[in-house]
Amino acid sequence: MKSGLISEEINQDNRAIPAIALDVSVVVPVHDEVESLPLLLEAIASTLSASQLSYEIICVDDGSTDGSGEFLKKEAQTRNDLKAVILRRNYGQTAAMSAGFNYALGKAIVTLDADLQNDPADIPMLLAKLDEGYDLVSGWRQKRQDGAVNRLLPSKIANWLIRRTTSVNIHDYGCSLKAYRAELVADMHLYGELHRFLPALAYIEGARITEMPVRHHARRFGRSKYGLSRTFRVLMDLLTILFMKKFLTRPMHVFGLLGLISMLSGGLIGIYLTFIKLVLGQMIGNRPLLILAVLLLVTGVQLFCFGLLAELLMRTYHESQGRPIYRVREVVAKNVN
Repeated sequence: MKSGLISEEINQDNRAIPAIALDVSVVVPVHDEVESLPLLLEAIASTLSASQLSYEIICVDDGSTDGSGEFLKKEAQTRNDLKAVILRRNYGQTAAMSAGFNYALGKAIVTLDADLQNDPADIPMLLAKLDEGYDLVSGWRQKRQDGAVNRLLPSKIANWLIRRTTSVNIHDYGCSLKAYRAELVADMHLYGELHRFLPALAYIEGARITEMPVRHHARRFGRSKYGLSRTFRVLMDLLTILFMKKFLTRPMHVFGLLGLISMLSGGLIGIYLTFIKLVLGQMIGNRPLLILAVLLLVTGVQLFCFGLLAELLMRTYHESQGRPIYRVREVVAKNVN
């Protein structure tokens, strides 16, 4: 690691403002991984020291109860390359990654799990690929060392579904080993459990994305924090990503269209009922179509109003944060004197 003093300030949003940027920040969310941490820190440090890159390791303790937080605080007091961010309670992996991003000083940011299943030796390879002009390089665990029923099968199904829905051709969304440009991370805001959809969020921001095969090892300590129970949450988050991808800046296009279809259907049914009542003289008070027509008209008006409210919220979202509705990759101009 290159020597030198790195100063840092904290602004009102608790974001780190670097005075000197490092080459890379390694962000590691930690939850009950005290046995893995010594080996992980040594592996990351030895890999990046050999690459002659200035670096920092940011371990975010997400409410661990096995002593992980205490270990990280002790290590951070004696190591120059380690920053321990201790959260007040268990907020989840998305929040832990967001906290790590906020405190990162690197021009590039690498994320990986703390369970030693990701291999830190793959980090230089991802960074080299990032230097080819990509904004995000995602790891692809081609030979996963996980259980076939509770991990591999649900993961394959989820990855296929996410690829088809988001149009981002990444084979392994669940791999935490990824490399990002810092400016890309600054444009992405994480909520809920959206960490597994980071490539899709990056795609929304106009990022250049690729993937590379990486090594994957069997878990050596503890047990996995993932299981079949997260399937429902993945599906709900996927719907959120799909909406953001298509209608984030134009929500009226979806709510308004559905509202117009509903009102038009209700109106046509109402015209039909009016015709058979006034022209044919038939009773319509006991017809289910009458209830359906009223329901469609009311639903259509509500959807249309939802669209208007969503448009106002969208404008507030962008204008209050000063977020433009576009992203500039580069500006090329010939200086004329």
